[in-house]
Amino acid sequence: MEFLPVLAGEVTGNPERPGVPTLGEYTAGQLRRLCEVASLDADDARTYTDVLVEALGPEAGRRLDLPPSGRTFLSDDHTPVEYSLSFRPDGPPDLRVLLEPGCGTDGLEENGRAGLDAVHGMSRRWGFSTTWLDKLEDLFLPQAPQGPLALWCALELRPGGVPRVKVYLNPAARGAGRAAETVREALDRLGHQWAYAALPPGDGHPFFALDLGDWERPRVKVYVRHPGLPATAAGDLSRMPAGPTAAALREFAATAAGSPDARLSGLPVLSCHAFTDPAEDRPSGFTLHIPVRDYARHDGEALDRAVALLGRHGMDPAPLLRALPSLTGRRPQDGVGLIAYLALAHQRGWPPRLTVYLSAEAYAVRPPSG
Repeated sequence: MEFLPVLAGEVTGNPERPGVPTLGEYTAGQLRRLCEVASLDADDARTYTDVLVEALGPEAGRRLDLPPSGRTFLSDDHTPVEYSLSFRPDGPPDLRVLLEPGCGTDGLEENGRAGLDAVHGMSRRWGFSTTWLDKLEDLFLPQAPQGPLALWCALELRPGGVPRVKVYLNPAARGAGRAAETVREALDRLGHQWAYAALPPGDGHPFFALDLGDWERPRVKVYVRHPGLPATAAGDLSRMPAGPTAAALREFAATAAGSPDARLSGLPVLSCHAFTDPAEDRPSGFTLHIPVRDYARHDGEALDRAVALLGRHGMDPAPLLRALPSLTGRRPQDGVGLIAYLALAHQRGWPPRLTVYLSAEAYAVRPPSG
């Protein structure tokens, strides 16, 4: 995959701050401006930017004229940070930041230990339990782990300076051939003995995720990979009772991919299946993730599709239009990947949400295609 380097004068998107920043300065600036977009106040913005820089550890002090010290799977250009805006019809979007606390460590085992230490530090700071994660440590953070990641942490940033926390784990940590076994065992330990049978067929499990902290209904989430999926087949993936209709999912996939006849043969579509009640054998939530960056010539096209989908679901696109220049000084037409994923989420008891995943592009920009 070809990339163009980010130039020092472009990297902050802020001409009043010349020179080459560190990774921490760059991402903190982006997050501070995104907090404004999401209607979080200045105190919350300061709190959350401090949390971000602290979680990145020594890597936060690394200058951006140096290459990334590790090849994180979290983003295409190996920036260990990604943002997302989750839209709903009745208010400002929720801002989330996904990060890899162990970025820059020497190997996956050390990466996982650093990530686990970071999450335990957050649990002490904000007073939440890590019981679910502790029950699964040997499955997902073994000695000599395999696969593309160890532990990622997502923070859903709320007013008041206390985020909701999610962790993302690697089902292939004990080997790709044991990923399904690992997911089954993890679900069983958490009381969801029947959950695995409810998943749709696919080509493996890229992530296993847990809600930690102050969630009204904490979720266990299993992701399924669907390479080569036709947009018309997206309607067959949900197993959620009274969830999204097949027609709604097909329409979402077709719009995100750019054509109702699209076959998504680049980066695979991901489905996510959320479980909240161990007594139930079906998911309480479903999300369809389309990697729009692989199916658009440039971010201008991806943005048009996102705006169309937001309008179709009665959601205000204005925060997204403000978000892009808060991340970069480049035009959307000059690269592809700033908008990484579009996702349609359904959770029982809540209205549908549309989430736009945004890349930090700290190190490089993928040039437009075609």
